[in-house]
Amino acid sequence: MTRLTTFVAGAILTALGLGAAVSMPEDAKAAARWKDTSFYSLTTKSLAGEPVDLKAYEGKVTLVVNVASACGLTPQYEGLEKLHRELKDKDLVIIGFPSNDFGGQEPGTPEEIRTFCTTKYDVTFPLMEKVQTKAGDGQSEMYQFLGTRTGKLPGWNFAKHLIGRDGQTITFFDSKVKPDAKELREAIEKALASKAPAKREGKDEKKDAGKGPADGKRTSP
Repeated sequence: MTRLTTFVAGAILTALGLGAAVSMPEDAKAAARWKDTSFYSLTTKSLAGEPVDLKAYEGKVTLVVNVASACGLTPQYEGLEKLHRELKDKDLVIIGFPSNDFGGQEPGTPEEIRTFCTTKYDVTFPLMEKVQTKAGDGQSEMYQFLGTRTGKLPGWNFAKHLIGRDGQTITFFDSKVKPDAKELREAIEKALASKAPAKREGKDEKKDAGKGPADGKRTSP
């Protein structure tokens, strides 16, 4: 199937009304696992396969989007890039996770995905490794976390999870909510207006608080 054929098929499927959120199956074990987890404590891989520690974005507001190159909604890349350029200096981070879950609309290699995003939409926001967003065997830990915390998973490409400065999920927007949609913009602005939380002390720091160097223990990271 060519990219053009895939794109046309995706446009037809999108026009038929697909894209609503899918409820995350209830899983007590998963809920317990992610209960006290911050988004910014997770790790992933870049599109090029390099390790990425999301702690680098701690204290910022993050919009996580499952993206695809041959979808009827692929033009949302333009709006996402515009949003990124406008608000990146105000602490908004947009992260794209390519996914082939819906309509087989992201079949390319990392190199093909990068070339398409760069040449077609001049994408400069971070793109991570291709992942499975759907629940079940093979689902990425990233979407296990997002789905467990919000109860919602993408029902199509370009669904959006908004993460606050504290690393907790704020809300979910389905695929049809465009990057310039009023409700999305208002949620982002509200999140950006909040103050970054104070960094929590590590366990060792709390344990050793007040002890001097003579104790032979670290008193700073």
